[in-house]
Amino acid sequence: MRVLVAEDEQLLADAIAQWLREEAHAVDVAYDGAAALERTSVHAYDVVILDRDLPGVHGDDVCRALAEAQEGARVLMLTAAADIRDRVEGLTLGADDYLTKPFAFTELAARVLALGRRSRPAAPVVLRRAGLTLDPARREVFRDGRYVPLSPKEFAVLAELLRANGAAVSAEQLLEKAWDEHADPFTGAVRLAVLKLRRKLGEPQVVETVAGAGYRIP
Repeated sequence: MRVLVAEDEQLLADAIAQWLREEAHAVDVAYDGAAALERTSVHAYDVVILDRDLPGVHGDDVCRALAEAQEGARVLMLTAAADIRDRVEGLTLGADDYLTKPFAFTELAARVLALGRRSRPAAPVVLRRAGLTLDPARREVFRDGRYVPLSPKEFAVLAELLRANGAAVSAEQLLEKAWDEHADPFTGAVRLAVLKLRRKLGEPQVVETVAGAGYRIP
């Protein structure tokens, strides 16, 4: 999934981003509210992790803007305030979930995964197609019962192809969902990731190239 972490504590923001990248998400980071709004105007995020006390543009205003835009991004609001009134206020502003600091990274990752499922059309929790089984929660992939070890990027690409349910997914769509904003669209990163994925999945090949359209798993 594509995730934005909007958090002014840079060490915490970078730690969250790194954790989620290891969970096969594409993650961008903003350290203030203005930067968060700028990134959400450019990229289509599945989930925005939003610190309520952002400098510049306050987190409440960012949350309000995202709710009004109705772009489909789910908002997980972070705050040091544990009072029930603060949680209610955050949800009233348009947040989809609320997590108080300090928190466990494992819980944060689980909440992001749950929110990401809600940001997309209804789909099975475990993805299955063409003898492949992908479990996003366990980060496991099997082909015909054989465990296939994948890198986070390969896992993210395969998940997008399986979610397409047989339709072609363009390289641009894969870049948007599986890479962060620093990815160079001219490096051939998608082609290389698909090549490695095909090698690991083995024969017969299940990832097809669709001329002029991208890739698909029929």
